[in-house]
Amino acid sequence: MVQLSERPGTKKITNLQQKFIYEINTMYDAENRFLEGQQMMWQCCQNSKLKAIIEPHIQETQQQIQNLEQVLTILGEQPQRITCDVAASLISEGQKFALLAADNPKIVDLGLAGCNSKIEQLEIACYRGLIKVAEQMGQNQVVQLLEQNLHQEEQTAQKLEQLMMQLVQEAKQTEAKTTAKAR
Repeated sequence: MVQLSERPGTKKITNLQQKFIYEINTMYDAENRFLEGQQMMWQCCQNSKLKAIIEPHIQETQQQIQNLEQVLTILGEQPQRITCDVAASLISEGQKFALLAADNPKIVDLGLAGCNSKIEQLEIACYRGLIKVAEQMGQNQVVQLLEQNLHQEEQTAQKLEQLMMQLVQEAKQTEAKTTAKAR
């Protein structure tokens, strides 16, 4: 069980506005973590198509962070990174996988694409939930900013899903060649 004393800067949540601000701040932390993770993934991957998906999404993530800062400004708050444990775990999982698969670049690329896909799905779910709450709160300007972020995440997720089948095929072909040589 997590204790509030373990989370400096967090306070009890007693109303919808506080809940929403808390969730925006955890998303702010997540996007910052994912930005760092994408930069690492871009350096680790060798597949040019995967790099071509990750590279522009790095710039989009920077814009998404700015959008979240703007949301918090609209709400009269300062951005505060509240640890998003799920984001931290996904980044850690991706780093561990890259180290474990380091001897096979095709598998590294496939694993990084899969990790990135998980991240995109998490972001999509979070933004959809935040948008619903913002709509109920009558925060139209906030809704627009969050919808921009959601749209970018959905596009990236779609590109990754399309690429993953190709990466699986490439990994299978490499293994088939390796197996044939070993005979």
